[in-house]
Formats: sequence, structure tokens, C-alpha cells
Amino acid sequence: MGKRIVIALGGNALGNNLPEQMIAVKQTSKAIADLIEEGHEVIIAHGNGPQVGMIQKAMAELTRSDPEKYIPCPLSVCVAMSQGYIGYDLQNGLREELLDRGINKGVATVLTQVEVDPLDPAFQNPTKPIGAFMTKEEADKLVAERGYNVIEDAGRGYRRVVASPKPQSIIEIESIRDMVSAGLVVVACGGGGIPVYKTEGHHLKGAAAVIDKDFASCVLAQQVNADTLIILTAVEKVAINFGKPEEQWLDELTPDQARKYISEGHFAPGSMLPKVQAAVEFAESAPGRSALITLLEKAKDGVAGKTGTAIHL
Repeated sequence: MGKRIVIALGGNALGNNLPEQMIAVKQTSKAIADLIEEGHEVIIAHGNGPQVGMIQKAMAELTRSDPEKYIPCPLSVCVAMSQGYIGYDLQNGLREELLDRGINKGVATVLTQVEVDPLDPAFQNPTKPIGAFMTKEEADKLVAERGYNVIEDAGRGYRRVVASPKPQSIIEIESIRDMVSAGLVVVACGGGGIPVYKTEGHHLKGAAAVIDKDFASCVLAQQVNADTLIILTAVEKVAINFGKPEEQWLDELTPDQARKYISEGHFAPGSMLPKVQAAVEFAESAPGRSALITLLEKAKDGVAGKTGTAIHL
């Protein structure tokens, strides 16, 4: 029996620009097709760090060049744009790879909104830098005119910072479930999803925020009732004492062991820490669920129990 698997693709699976992305997606599609060929149902989520930054910077430059003609583009809209063009490359690359293997299976991208809590404490402490570097004068102007939060970034200039709230639920989850049940490979929650919150009635308002793609993938995996969440990263396994003489690579982790290592500071914030936290949350969410952290090219072996770090009860 095949498993229902949610794969969270990291930035290394997508490249840093359009030419790199087209090359990277070919290799990514091969690894995903390996799992589909084994009989697994696959739902794909992905990051968008370089891509949404490029879009946001381009939009900011356009506004700066002719402020009377072009109005600022909300960050939520930039996330939506990144979902569209990354999904376009992913679904075409995967469709081609599957057909080359004689597998006639549809692939579709869902433009995905993810609900966040407008009272999330992250909104009071925005920390995620986005967009281009600015002079102090440019930064002060944006603070005064648009109410942006800015920081001085390591002597390189000033940058806007936004919140990174925790995802609560996926707005399009019923559509995603229906598509998976119909046998489609679904690409969803790109870049962590378009962050939205509910206002009056049924209206959804975009938030000036970015959602961590690992936490969004965890919510997606829970809401599609996946068996396994695979979080792909730049290393084959999770390590404690990473980069030190006593470095130790881990084959398995229980949630309690993971929390112990987290409290001891073994996992870097913004890097391995959210991956381990998301893996633990999914593994504890229902009996029989497990998470795997490994390299893209090792995903098939990881599902077979041959490598990677497995997180389970």
C-alpha cells in the first residue's frame, strides 16, 4: 500500500532565479516521480524565498520609478505571483517526467491562501527581512508614508521587516482534498501560502507577512490526513553539535528527544529549527504519522527507511 505523502521542498530544490529554477525543477521532478512510481500519493509544498524577494523588489522599483502611475504591490499579492510561476515550472516539469515514465497522471497547482491570526504576537515583533536595501532617507520615507517596519541590516543598509505568524488553517483545503482523491498530484501552499485573515462577513484580507513553509506544510499534511511529511533540506540527516568535532548524525528522533535537543540549542533558528519543530508537530498530531528530514535525492530511500532522520512517536 502506498502512503499519502506531503513533500516540503526547500530553496535548494528550486534555484535562485529563473534559469536556475528550470534546471533545478528537472532534478526535483525526478525525485518526486520516484515516489509516485512507488505507488505513493504526493502533495507538494515549497518555499519561495528568492522568488518572492525578486518580485517584491521589482514591484518596489516600478513604484519608485513612477509613483503617480504605479501603486505599491501588497506582499500577499507578491506571494500569489510567486506561487503561480513556481507552480507553472513544477507542474510542467513533473508532468513531463511522469509521461516519460509512462505514468499518465495530472499535476495541478492550487493558488493557496493560509489563514493566520491577526492577534498573533509575531505581528507585534516583525523580524523577517524582505525586499531591497534602502538608504536611511528612503527607509524613513516608507515608515512615514506607509507605516512599514524597517531595520538596519548588518551595515548594508535598511530593509523592511514583516511578521512571520503561525499558520492556522488552509482556506482551499477542500479543493486540495478533492483533487488528491481524484488522483492528481497537487502543488499547494507555495511559499507557506498567501497569508490572510478573516474580517467582516466572509471577507479575507491579505496580511503583510510571510509564513514559514515548513509550518504550513505541517498544517497541510494534517489537513489532508497524510501518513508522512517529508521536509527536504541541504543535509541527509539532522545533526546535533553540527559542525563541531563531536557532531552526531541522527537516524531517528522521538518528539521528546527533539524537544530536549531544541532546548539545548542544537538547531539554528531560520534553518533546521523550524524543520524539526514542524516534524515534531506532525508526528504528534495523530497515531501512525511520521516525519522525515533528508536530502531531495534521498527522499525515496528515506521513505524506505534507508536514510534520513525519521521523527515519530
